[in-house]
Amino acid sequence: QVQLVESGGGLVQAGGSLRLSCAASGRTSNNWLMGWFRQAPGKQRELVAAMTRGGSATYADSVKGRFTISRDGARAVYLQMNSLELEDTAVYYCAAASLGGRVSNVHDYDYWGQGTQVTVSS
Repeated sequence: QVQLVESGGGLVQAGGSLRLSCAASGRTSNNWLMGWFRQAPGKQRELVAAMTRGGSATYADSVKGRFTISRDGARAVYLQMNSLELEDTAVYYCAAASLGGRVSNVHDYDYWGQGTQVTVSS
């Protein structure tokens, strides 16, 4: 069984930084696509960033230049968030796609963490 556990969320002022971590356990694989999604109240879950097994990263336009995704093989994935904005407030989810698929497609990810709240205040 695969488990993803996020940590690092919290309350931060606009312009500040946070680093999210996701620890993966169980029968994981370096071949998996891993990523971060977020969901704000009343909105659909959306891709923030994802990284392939080869280290290729994809970012949402809204976070390019501010967020950086990294991973430690199949064991962990991180999201460094700088210059946070009010619009970044959401629950952030770690996700893994064991069969690959489209980077931004929520339905191609078969494992999910429980989510961690990020709140950006003015």
